[in-house]
Amino acid sequence: MLNRRQLLALAGSGALAAMPGRAHADGRLVFCSWGGALSDLEKNALLDPFAHKEGFEVVGAAPTNYAKLKAMVEAGAPEWDLVDVGGRFIFQGADLLEPLDMSLIPNAHALDQRWVTSKGIYTSTGATVIAWNTDAFPAGKGPASWKDFWDVKAFPGARGLYKPFYYNYEAALLAAGTPRNEVFPVTEDKVKLAMDKIRELKPNVKLWWTAGAQPPQLLSTGELALSSAWSGRIIAAMKEKAPVTMTYEDGIAWGNAWVVPRGTKNSRISMAAMNFAISPEAQRSLLDFGSYGPVLGTVAAEGTPEQRKWLVTAPENASRMLILDEEQAAFYSAKYEDEWNRLQLG
Repeated sequence: MLNRRQLLALAGSGALAAMPGRAHADGRLVFCSWGGALSDLEKNALLDPFAHKEGFEVVGAAPTNYAKLKAMVEAGAPEWDLVDVGGRFIFQGADLLEPLDMSLIPNAHALDQRWVTSKGIYTSTGATVIAWNTDAFPAGKGPASWKDFWDVKAFPGARGLYKPFYYNYEAALLAAGTPRNEVFPVTEDKVKLAMDKIRELKPNVKLWWTAGAQPPQLLSTGELALSSAWSGRIIAAMKEKAPVTMTYEDGIAWGNAWVVPRGTKNSRISMAAMNFAISPEAQRSLLDFGSYGPVLGTVAAEGTPEQRKWLVTAPENASRMLILDEEQAAFYSAKYEDEWNRLQLG
């Protein structure tokens, strides 16, 4: 339970507002994320320091499951207080989420406003990247674009792609030569071009992956030569000396979004935790983790050359990537779901 000194500290920081006097009925705040390197980073760097200062415990849950979140909210008994979701869900699941009280999240003003929405705040960044097995393509010989990824003659071997249309729409258009600044907004013609491009590559797609652990694992064993993958998972595998690598060239940059389920008793302290997570103090701690990076661009710019090498928001990397428009992605994911499923089954 928060004691008087801690409550006064919170009040002085502006984080208290109308926050309940306790984090949770048993002194806990339940945070759900995707697992793996991301969950470790979020808990250790962004949540535990705040919880330690304010006198409560963060309890981790994984993985994020949208169907479970929906069921809990509709039953009026959300077990999770704070949840990491894909950015699309902010728009697709808006009715399940608490509107954010921005007076509890003043640090949001310092973010690029593409990372701020009325029902979710992005707290760290990653990217969907081109990754490959280094035995198949040694240093300096790997692909440098989605156009290369589609070139099965120059870069032979089995491919992996994400199972949903998400990320594939963007990758296919980039492979077809669409300039980054023309990938959005979504149009019928662009969707047709993307679908046709994916049909072209489909005979070489061995795996339509659904979990972030799959690409690094199957690339490491050589079952896949190339795959789309989440950057943090590949960076983690590289640290373990697995025979995999990646490029941010033509990467599809996105953020890890935190949301508050509608009906949680801990909404205000969850939002205060969001505010801490995007503070310069917390964001700087991400520099040392070297997997998912700061959403705060000024902090990314402070990194050492070695740290900046893997930071999505470092200027030298951001300039090489497309920033995913999650609202547009939510639109095409819903509108073209049936067509996408037919493509995969056909």
